[in-house]
Amino acid sequence: MTRHAATFTPTGLTRRERRDLRRRITDAQREERPEHSSRRDRNLPEPAVRGPFGPGITLGGYWNLAKAWIPAHQATSQHIAGIYPFVADSGLGHRGPILGVDLNADALWHFSPWEAYVDATERGTFSTNILVLGAYRGGKSATVKTLVTRSIAFGHQVVVPSDPKGEWVTVAEAIPGGRVIRLGGGTGTRLNPLDQGPRRTGASDEQHEQMVKQRRIGTLIALIEITLGNRLTAVEHAAILDALERCIARTGDRPTLRGVYEELGRLAGETDAAFRAADGAIQPRFVLRRFVEGDLSGLFEDESTVEFDQDAPIVVTDTSELFARGDLAAQLTQVCSTAWIQAVISDRAARRTRYVVREEGWRDMTSLASLQMFQQWLKLSRHYGISNIVILHKMGDLDAVGEEGSLERSLAYSIVGDIENKFIFRVNHQEQTALRTRLNLPAPHVEMARQLRKGEFLAYVGQYSYLVDCFATSTEWEYKLFATDDAVNPADQDDATVRVIDTGALDDYWPQPADPADSTVDGWLTPEARDLTEEL
Repeated sequence: MTRHAATFTPTGLTRRERRDLRRRITDAQREERPEHSSRRDRNLPEPAVRGPFGPGITLGGYWNLAKAWIPAHQATSQHIAGIYPFVADSGLGHRGPILGVDLNADALWHFSPWEAYVDATERGTFSTNILVLGAYRGGKSATVKTLVTRSIAFGHQVVVPSDPKGEWVTVAEAIPGGRVIRLGGGTGTRLNPLDQGPRRTGASDEQHEQMVKQRRIGTLIALIEITLGNRLTAVEHAAILDALERCIARTGDRPTLRGVYEELGRLAGETDAAFRAADGAIQPRFVLRRFVEGDLSGLFEDESTVEFDQDAPIVVTDTSELFARGDLAAQLTQVCSTAWIQAVISDRAARRTRYVVREEGWRDMTSLASLQMFQQWLKLSRHYGISNIVILHKMGDLDAVGEEGSLERSLAYSIVGDIENKFIFRVNHQEQTALRTRLNLPAPHVEMARQLRKGEFLAYVGQYSYLVDCFATSTEWEYKLFATDDAVNPADQDDATVRVIDTGALDDYWPQPADPADSTVDGWLTPEARDLTEEL
């Protein structure tokens, strides 16, 4: 064993005295050092086995006095984190609601898009929008509901412009103060997609008029292009603009789809209209006729009968009854309801941060005009304190937008790819290529996404990624309220109940013999004889 000695030199010594003191210390250390001796001098036999372990393994004897050689341990960072927890990620901090458990750090995972946006560190983001992508029964809807409902306590409002399946209605009704706006089903509720909306803070009269006009024109063009399935011509575009301006002037800046429909009818009857506007008014008028006299009448053609509740914690527009009328009716309904919501919440002076949940997000991107409106809305979300949550089942949903290689489809993929915050749930095998090429996800992450359990997701926030389990923090109340497949009860579910089979029920399914008196096997198998004379 090595000995270590500490010496203290008194002050005030001359150079000679210090030198003599060091010499005495050296001599004392040399005297205490044991003399070198061989194994024979210490009466130890020579090792039978050369090497660091000696004969200890083979003969059960002593071990050689040598340091053991241990090879270095090699493992991946995922396994090293288990035995060396100090390499675990620190997460996003503790600002915002708890959304789940970070499985890599074994810690609670907090998330708020606004907190991540104002974060000036490397973990911050440049956008408040969120893309939620995953297959059916992956836990997407329950995770989004967990995030937004827990964010209500932080002062955020939840807005669902279109609830096609009615699953958000139960959530709004369970939260005190929640508001549900029901469309269709004889409710008499109407929403005007051409509403002016509140005045933008800091905007001049000319700027405010121009912004409202652009939004109204974009809504009309989106409705007509979705119905016709192609882009408008220059003459049709001019006719719509002329009809809208006439309706605004006639109604005192309170235009409606019915008013534009009537102005298009007057324009089509004018033989001396400039730029052949009469020809361009025919097709748009036929499209708007569906809202005035067709299957969508009584919903969007006149002024709104309800107001948006700015103080409600959650506002849901129930469009489930209208989505049963067909895919085209569902798309038109979503455009109209979304346009009305955007008009009433585009007020920066409200000082209110809002989640806008877009179920079936691909329906907002079905035409070039709607794509441009959607892209502009995503860009302005930070300006209005809004976080758009776009929910998709798979990247293939965007294949319904335009033709292959078209401008519409390329723009749709570009919009989705530009959303910086992404929640990726369990995906199917067919989505591997799309995730790597469209979203630039690493190959190990794509393979991991195929093996995620229900409620687990890969969260991409800024430049960092996290593996989160949302259901690990769900309460029983949340789990029951957010369940969307509770109506599906497997028939072969084992409930440990012994069922007694009724013998009488079995007799009803057992064949009866042709002759009740004949109980032999031949009697059971002999076909019943028919009297052919009666048939002839």
